[in-house]
Amino acid sequence: MASGSDPPGSGMKSVRRSPRLSPQAGSEKQKGGGSLQEVKRRGRMERSREEQEQLSGRLEMLDLSSRSAASGTGLVYSEIFTRHQNLWDVSHVESPDRVTSIMSELRQQELLSRCVTVEPREATEEELLLAHTNLYVDAVRATQTMTQTELQSLSDRYDSVYLHPESFQVCVTAVGSVLQLVDRVLTSELRNGFAVIRPPGHHAQASQPNGFCVFNNVAIAARYAQKRHAVSRVLIVDWDVHHGQGIQYLFQEDPSVLYFSVHRYEGGAFWPHLQESDCSFVGSGRAEGRNINLPWNKTGMSDADYIAAFQQVLLPVAYEFQPQLVLVSAGFDAAAGDPKGEMCVSPQCFHILTHMLMSLAEGRLVLALEGGYDLQATAEGAAACIRALLGEACPPLTPPTVPSDSALESISQTVSALYPHWASLQVLTGHMSKGRVSRPAANHSSPMPASINTSVTKTTGLVYDKKMMEHVNLWDRHHPEQPQRIFKIFSKHQQLGLVDRCHRIPARLATEEELAMCHSLQHIEQMKATAELKPRELHKLGNEFTSIFFSNQSFQCAQLAAGSCFSAVDSILSGQVSNGVAIVRPPGHHAERDAPCGFCLFNTAALTARYAQKNSHDPRLRILILDWDVHHGNGTQHMFEDDDSVLYVSLHRYDNGTFFPFSEDAAADRVGVAKGAGFNVNVAWSGGRMGDSDYLAAFHHVVMPIAAEFNPGLVLVSAGFDAARGDPLGGYQVTPEGYAHLTHMLMSLAGGRVLIILEGGYNLTSISDSMAMCTSVLLGDPPPSLVTPLPPPHHCAVATISEVIQQHAPYWRSLRITVPESVRAAVPSPKHRGKRSSQGRKSDKPPLPAAGEHVATMDGLEQLMQGLASLDIHQTSANQAPPTPEDMPTMEVKGDRKSESENSQSAESTQPQRVTMAAAESDQADPKAGAGSGEGGEPAAEGACGWSKPQVSLELTCSTEMGGDTLYVVDPLPWCPHLDAVKPLPPSGIDVFQPCSDCGSDAENWICLTCYQVCCGRYVNEHMVTHGAVLEHPVVLSFSDLSVWCYLCESYVHHQVLFEAKNAAHFAKFGEEVPPWS
Repeated sequence: MASGSDPPGSGMKSVRRSPRLSPQAGSEKQKGGGSLQEVKRRGRMERSREEQEQLSGRLEMLDLSSRSAASGTGLVYSEIFTRHQNLWDVSHVESPDRVTSIMSELRQQELLSRCVTVEPREATEEELLLAHTNLYVDAVRATQTMTQTELQSLSDRYDSVYLHPESFQVCVTAVGSVLQLVDRVLTSELRNGFAVIRPPGHHAQASQPNGFCVFNNVAIAARYAQKRHAVSRVLIVDWDVHHGQGIQYLFQEDPSVLYFSVHRYEGGAFWPHLQESDCSFVGSGRAEGRNINLPWNKTGMSDADYIAAFQQVLLPVAYEFQPQLVLVSAGFDAAAGDPKGEMCVSPQCFHILTHMLMSLAEGRLVLALEGGYDLQATAEGAAACIRALLGEACPPLTPPTVPSDSALESISQTVSALYPHWASLQVLTGHMSKGRVSRPAANHSSPMPASINTSVTKTTGLVYDKKMMEHVNLWDRHHPEQPQRIFKIFSKHQQLGLVDRCHRIPARLATEEELAMCHSLQHIEQMKATAELKPRELHKLGNEFTSIFFSNQSFQCAQLAAGSCFSAVDSILSGQVSNGVAIVRPPGHHAERDAPCGFCLFNTAALTARYAQKNSHDPRLRILILDWDVHHGNGTQHMFEDDDSVLYVSLHRYDNGTFFPFSEDAAADRVGVAKGAGFNVNVAWSGGRMGDSDYLAAFHHVVMPIAAEFNPGLVLVSAGFDAARGDPLGGYQVTPEGYAHLTHMLMSLAGGRVLIILEGGYNLTSISDSMAMCTSVLLGDPPPSLVTPLPPPHHCAVATISEVIQQHAPYWRSLRITVPESVRAAVPSPKHRGKRSSQGRKSDKPPLPAAGEHVATMDGLEQLMQGLASLDIHQTSANQAPPTPEDMPTMEVKGDRKSESENSQSAESTQPQRVTMAAAESDQADPKAGAGSGEGGEPAAEGACGWSKPQVSLELTCSTEMGGDTLYVVDPLPWCPHLDAVKPLPPSGIDVFQPCSDCGSDAENWICLTCYQVCCGRYVNEHMVTHGAVLEHPVVLSFSDLSVWCYLCESYVHHQVLFEAKNAAHFAKFGEEVPPWS
């Protein structure tokens, strides 16, 4: 049994040594755990490929059915918007020139022709009444016949308002223009849009105008989307420098609308001088927490301050809220040079903020102009937003990239006010001290030397060469690092049309001189010599290292992998492409300076970083290497741990040093040495099965704040996909959609210069889907939606993130978000997602349907599967969480019932078994009910082998061993690479009443399908866990529910190879055979 794949809490611990210190450790400990001879044992994939592809096809349909096919950016404008003007003050700042200057700038930047023109229309009275009273609408309509004197007298009754005889028509057209965009975006005619309208609207209230605003354009649009398009969750983002109190008043008791406003406040000294503009006003009633005010208490707030506000407050909450539409009150009076705002936000920042919002609601985003009174700054800000909407790469930022102390204080106060209401903010568990940074403040400007072309392109480069498939394991054709990995990924790209959309970059060999940038000459020579070695010599040499194999083509393949990345980074730095993806092997991040390690011969990402610095003619080019492979990149860390020009961030499974590469160097407290202190960030997961929620939390609160402060000129992603759902070595639950969102966040850095380099990942379907999703996002496609509701981060993930923040807060000011102890103490401890206990099982399972509910009768598994197949799967994303039990249909299954003659203990299972079917979940489902069953979660009560409840439910398993009679639908693997460990039945067959051979327990037993020894499960004395680890027998069958578990894949398995054993156990238990395999 591989320790690297042990379910957490198994108790299987052993002393590990760092591969760096002990390159010979491969003879004992291999990547993925155990001896590689057993870990790498593979069944014949061809036996069940059709079956696997059928399941994959069904899941693919589920995934793709939810994705928007929309394209194009809509732009609405009309000359009518120039007719609203102040008759008694021609120099008024809210003038017609505001919109004409924007249109002029868009023409000058040649953006108009790239947008889809949307014709405006007038809003109907019914639409106006969505946010305003009848009396108020009639009063505004009456201004059409008023004299100038009457208009001025009426206007003076309100705060900062003027009216014109044509104001009513202009205002209803402004509202209607936003509704036009909402219609087209929500019907997928357009992907997003921008409304160049006036007057602004966010201060307008139900029964009165206010602050240049007459009708509340965005508020009406939110209500319209809900009424006309049945949208249930709307996010409104207001970055106008003035608080949009009109929107707040309209929605402060409405939980279906999340309102976020970042505005100048100065303790109420800045207009509109309202106490309710402060952060303590979070909404009321059922909407508590749905009103977010982030008040700035100083002028001069910078790009870094606004970006920190989005990263640390808005995005975590928005991902938890999961909006279906995002509306932006896009005022540009926070822009540098604006006479009213007195802030310092650049057009580049507005571009990045827009890009951030494009990750939400599958890109359904509509911006509506609000304020902005410096004509040029407003025009440039609007143009920057439109560039983002069109999918252009984010521009690089200029210093300062460190948020100010005042901004951090405001963010901390807002987080504290919202802390009780959002699990995504409860990740911030520690109190950060306000010390000085332990090194010079990092107001870094990433160099942009002449060789780096900053011109904007929309092209994604792709490099791939099938020659890299020639690196093969001569002794084990089912080794997990198999040649088909890159072929399958590339084929998936072709199937989805991604290859045709990318610019193909030719592969090349890295020279020995280039390899010497990170590796010793001795190591290079040793790898080069493998081209001439005989098979026996290759095998012997491979055994000298940790998890390494060689063929005569290995050296050349490793050269191709590195050289291909060099070509890609050349194309990115020259501006030929904006970003890129490298489908290469062998992987590289474990390779040390002097030795190969963990399937890796040369350190591809490290070499690419050094090549980029050298090729850009600036060795101080700042580079972020983001490593999301499930294994820690020990080689990369060691190469850069004393280098402050490379920020290395790794998110990996650590399990307190018991997961490959078994080194304490992977711990969170390894922050770098000498001048590199703070530039090595290890997000070292221990415990739990981490998934999308956990990785997103780490990105929001650690990765992106540090990376933005670092301000790289290039981002390299060591993109291993072995943390993906279904990977046999990783055991984690990150979805392809999750990887898409991580990629989208990274694209806000380094002017969008991102290169994704394949590392690990050993489930061919998972890695193909995941990397294709990343490429799709690089090409400008919006990330697809995640599971709704998104489960809260695992409690172990919270602990890890808190530790990382504690370790790195002295180096990175952006991490210094403080939440008072009193606030944290007042929040009840969250219900842990899948907390394990070896002392027993307290089941958190939802109750069975109430007595008297209709129960359909089925004759067995086949009829159940037919029922599942008849579900309309196109209505539900594969990422959706299962519904609550109260909403689920149930079926009675007769196949696994005990005979009447069995003893009373067994008779508990004679009751009809309840089968839970996954169906579409209502948006109104209780998030707490879904939290435990969503992606990445673990069930409150697990099976003996550490089962995690999957998302798409297609197979049965019974929980009678847990003391209940509930039958749950789970998603087993249709094939696993360890099926050849299953041996023929012994002549004596299977005795399901046999006690544990070690302790004699009959409470919860499993039988090993290799040696057919019977042992007790995890929650008794863990003897089967120990048996599997010691003898390396991975496949076991439960006497309780006759399910089969693979320790190495950490998943249930359902395959024809297992039929004989299952049938024998079923006959022994129930006296009848199961239906023949079909």
